[in-house]
This record gives sequence, structure tokens and C-alpha cells, in this order.
Amino acid sequence: MRRLITLILFTLFLQTVQGQNKPVVNDNENLKVDAGFVPDKSDRNNNFYDNEPVYQLPMKDLYIDGEVENPGKVDFSKLPLHTVIVKEALLKGDTSNRFIGAYRYNGYSLFDILNDRILKKKNAAEFKPIIDVYVTIENDKGDKVVMSWGEIYYPNFLHNSIIASHVMRIVPSKTKDLWPLPAESKLVIVNDLITERNISSPIRITVHSLDRTYPINRELSPLVSEKVDFYQGENLTGQMESIPANYQTETLHTIFYGKGRGIHSTQPFSGIYLKEYLLNKTKMDGTALKKGLVVMAGIDGYRSVYSLSEIVNRNDQAEVLVVPCPGEKDGGKFRIFPSCDFFSDRAVKALSEIRIELLKE
Repeated sequence: MRRLITLILFTLFLQTVQGQNKPVVNDNENLKVDAGFVPDKSDRNNNFYDNEPVYQLPMKDLYIDGEVENPGKVDFSKLPLHTVIVKEALLKGDTSNRFIGAYRYNGYSLFDILNDRILKKKNAAEFKPIIDVYVTIENDKGDKVVMSWGEIYYPNFLHNSIIASHVMRIVPSKTKDLWPLPAESKLVIVNDLITERNISSPIRITVHSLDRTYPINRELSPLVSEKVDFYQGENLTGQMESIPANYQTETLHTIFYGKGRGIHSTQPFSGIYLKEYLLNKTKMDGTALKKGLVVMAGIDGYRSVYSLSEIVNRNDQAEVLVVPCPGEKDGGKFRIFPSCDFFSDRAVKALSEIRIELLKE
């Protein structure tokens, strides 16, 4: 399973080249073309994403609850529309996939939807930072997915997760393939390679903080953890005392900038892709991609939360590194570097634990 996501991408390419993903045309005749989005079919501009009819997707009421001071219904009329473009595919068995289509969606970003919901963390007295917050998103069919707060508010590119209210096919100019239109509004997470989390008609977003306690020791010196323990749920599945020799070292260049303290450094980070390591540790099926959380904890109790999908299922190559720091007395022996984040806050030092958990029903 180590290179499942890479294999899926390669399989998708082969299937497309071999013509095995020919779409079944389904115009969803109940959908209405939105007269407010008039396509430009003149071929007199360079916009490939504005030349087909745009269809309205039926919306349902959306409610926010959980660890916020002001839960309640979302007023979409006060929110701006954002535009995203995506290629969608779902898992098919363990190592293959099913291509859905390429689309432009217009809709309301989770960034805007949650922006005025004031966090009220249950664990704020123990751990004030917001980097251990996550949300669950569910629909009336019983589907539920998880996203980290960092995916919504810390990424290098904002407004990349939306509740789609409109859709347009991105039609190939030669084949004229008409991808099936979705029938309902949907959650669209742009950075996912395999789009298992794009569930239809979301009706509820619930805000959570991590329900796990780590003792805080801000005075620990030297701040060093000699090993990293890997858990699946409550089960210890492995330990890392040094970077395994069979993993390739990668170097990522960055401007390392914190939300609180600003610039830290402009030096590159070198390490191994956490994705590669996790793909050896756990089965990556649809349930894991939808409901998997990854908790990173330092020996001093500092912790951050990621969705499993944002680590192992990216389409933008903005990887999370495990960085060896031999000899460092402030943050050794390993640390996490999330190149996907604008801020450095989820970069845990003196890493002592990585834990994969599945969302509890």
C-alpha cells in the first residue's frame, strides 16, 4: 500500500489514454441553467473555464454547531461566491479508481462560512492554540467527512474548499466528452486527488477540539525526543529512532513564518515525505480518506491535528515532511514541516508521537 496514491494517479492516466473512462452522458434535466452565468463561446479569449452552460445545484439549509459560541443556520445571502476547478475521481477497489469528470464549481467557501463562528474550545484551559481543532461535515444521507481547521484557515491558497451551488462541465475541445452533472449541492475540496470527501448536500458542520490529553511541559530542557511512536488508534504499530534507509530524502524550500511570532527562517527543510511512511502503516480506503485524523504530538505536549487525506491524498505536491534534527537541543530529534501551510504553527518540534485515528460515529 506504500505508493497507493501514486498508483491511483498512474492508473487514472492510463485509463484516460486508453479511453476507458468514457462518460455516461447525464444532463440531469431537472437542473436549471443559471442565466446569471452566460458562457463565452466566442473563442475570443483565453478562459477555458467559462465556455459552457452553468447549472444551479439545489441547496439545503446548513447548520453550524459544536465548539462555537454562536451556533446556528448559515445565511448564504451574506457570503460571496468563489470559483474552483477540479478533476474528480473515486476509489474503485484497493488500487484503482473511477474518473467522474472535470468541472468548474461556484459556491461558498468554508473559510467564509465559518469565519464569524467564534471558537469555544473545550480544552482551551489546557491547550489554547487552535491547531488541534477539526470539523466534521455531514449530509442527510448519513455521509460524514473530516477536515482539519488548518486545512481551512492555514493553507497557502485560501477558499479552496466550498459548498458548491453551481456547476459547469470542463469539456475537452476534441472529444467533447460531457461529464455527468451532479444532482445536488456538494462539498468540494480542491486539493484532494481522490475526491472521496466531496459529499453531496451538506447540512451540518460540527466544530471539535482534539479529545485526547497530552501533559504540557513548557520548561522541558533539552527539548528532545529520541524516538517517534506510531499509533493506529490505541495500538502502537511502530517506532522511528532514525530515518529508514529505504526512504528518499527530499528538500523543500520555504519562508518559515508563524502566525504569532512572524518570520522564523528562510532555510530549506530536508526529510522524508510523511505520506510515504504512513502508506506503509495503514490501509488507505475510502473510509480512511473520509474519516481519518492524524495527531502529531511533541514531547512537551504541543500537538497539531491534520486530516489523513491532506497528508496522503494531495494533488498539489505540497507535502508534509518528517525532518531529522540530530544534535539539536531545542526541538530534536525529529520535527514536522507542513509545506502546505502558510503559517508554521502546525510544525511540531521534538516529535514524539504520530497517531492515526478514525472519526468516531
